Amino acid sequence: MGAEPTPRREVVTGAPAGRTRAAYSDSSAHDDVTVRKLMRRQVRVGLIACSLLALPLGLFPLVFRLLPTGQGAVWLLLGVAPYPVLVATGAWYVRRAERNEVDVSGR
Repeated sequence: MGAEPTPRREVVTGAPAGRTRAAYSDSSAHDDVTVRKLMRRQVRVGLIACSLLALPLGLFPLVFRLLPTGQGAVWLLLGVAPYPVLVATGAWYVRRAERNEVDVSGR
């Protein structure tokens, strides 16, 4: 009753040995350019969406400072106002991201 040997673990960390970048077809290079283009567009759209969210939400402290204390407007502003902004920005982001994918893929 000896201990069974543990199975050998294999980890794949890169391209198979002997294959270089030049061995791939031209379509692979085109795919790399397409993916990079899509990534740049998606990053740009993400930064715009963050800016669109940061501007109105970042102005909340100023609005709170200007509002008189003890009114329900503060709770209304905190509980209701952010959600239309979040939903509208999210919907715009999703539409724009999908349009970027269609534009880049050429479908």
